[in-house]
Amino acid sequence: MEKFRAYTQSWTRPAAEPDAGSFRVWQTDAGPPSHSIPPHLTAKAAAAISREAFHHIHDALLHAYFAENHDITDAETLKAIWLQAGLPLAGFERVTDRALIDEIIAQHNEAVELGITGVPAVRMEGRDGFVIGAQPMETYRRWVARTLSAL
Repeated sequence: MEKFRAYTQSWTRPAAEPDAGSFRVWQTDAGPPSHSIPPHLTAKAAAAISREAFHHIHDALLHAYFAENHDITDAETLKAIWLQAGLPLAGFERVTDRALIDEIIAQHNEAVELGITGVPAVRMEGRDGFVIGAQPMETYRRWVARTLSAL
């Protein structure tokens, strides 16, 4: 747990950005999250409801993890976040849908094969390379500018 707490010190860099979300170095005894598949399932289940539902749960998941230090791989925590986001409980059942689980696992395996080691990870369509982790906006701006200048 202490290694994870030390890792979360790296969150202070993106937290200092003017357009940053809320970040807090891990202070609870919850977690650390075991892997990213459960929150991804939750986000995909919300996306099946609507684009707006996806955005609500996405923001809620990021806030729960980075600002409130919740273990967003815990099923009860995910269900509570879902309900707090105002989403219908019936839609949450989709997280156990075998087809959705297989889709998320396939995407996870593709990421591992590409060498992606964390989330968030951003990759430009049709391009090699990616940016991993919560990065300052300037990192993305430089990346996009370099990519555009190479075209």
